[in-house]
Amino acid sequence: MLSLTLLATNLRFFVIYLLQTTNLIKESARIMILDRVLYICLLLGLIAGGIYSYKLMIVVDVIGRFISLFYGIYLCRDIIVHKLTFFKFDISEVIDNIKVGSNLMLSNVASMLVIGTVRLGIEKRWDVATFGKISLTLSISNLIMTFINAVGIVIFPMLKRTEKSELPELYVKIRTLLMPVLLGFLLLFFPLRTALMIWLPKYADSLLYMALIFPISVFEGKMALLINTYLKAFRMERTILFVNLLSMLLSVLLTIVTTFIFPNLILATLSITFLLFFRCFLAEILLAKSLEISVALDALIEAIIAVIFIFAAWALPSLAGFLVYLVIYIIYMWIKIGSNKSLFTRLK
Repeated sequence: MLSLTLLATNLRFFVIYLLQTTNLIKESARIMILDRVLYICLLLGLIAGGIYSYKLMIVVDVIGRFISLFYGIYLCRDIIVHKLTFFKFDISEVIDNIKVGSNLMLSNVASMLVIGTVRLGIEKRWDVATFGKISLTLSISNLIMTFINAVGIVIFPMLKRTEKSELPELYVKIRTLLMPVLLGFLLLFFPLRTALMIWLPKYADSLLYMALIFPISVFEGKMALLINTYLKAFRMERTILFVNLLSMLLSVLLTIVTTFIFPNLILATLSITFLLFFRCFLAEILLAKSLEISVALDALIEAIIAVIFIFAAWALPSLAGFLVYLVIYIIYMWIKIGSNKSLFTRLK
């Protein structure tokens, strides 16, 4: 069953990436939606029939994946469905694809271990209840990141169709518009936390740690929407791998310090936000060097705003924290609009 799932999933993702690369975003979304809708419908059918076997639940999941795969093949039939004589085997291209794919695969593994190492350290040092508090806040942040990552899918095909000489200027424009949105998004934290405390009063303690982790949506959002997309467009896969490996090694070091040498749950939680800032900052500096632009000052200002947010959200009551951060955000927007009048005027 595992082998069938791997076959269906990998082939389906090949079709999805093919559609995304050719800017057929709606079609790729339909494949993913079809998969989950079919699974839910078949699962509800089993439950309605009084069947609760986990084995059959796995089977209907695999069926949904295969049906969505066949639908994807149908959408890409002009490219995929041909006689075998139509296809040519190019060993040099295969080797090149394996090299690029290996770098990206290892980068993804290292990226997961950046947070995963800290979570493992917390689990080993403290009890399950404490680990659950951090996991809940990370799960909420990851849910938000799912929506942010979905937007990044649209940007990559746009960059591939843009002249290389125009990409540095386009980066500055997108960044100028993106960062106010991401930093403004932090304002939603205060009503969100209040609503969750009312809805889940038993988890009030764990929601306090949400203030320390929530800014990762800014750094991860910028990384997913802009930096990683640009690095891939410029074929800088090794840079992505280098940044993620270095961040992973730093994660191991900070985990040892904050969970075993000087055990402190607050510092361990804060290290997650710091690590993702470090990865984002380093990747952007290396990308900016390639684009021949300067973004270090802007990145540091954004980091300072994130620190102010953490202080306001952690140390102050919700309303007071909201007002403090709102004032800081208004000042930031006033400076941004003042220094980019032409861009914001065209946006209106």
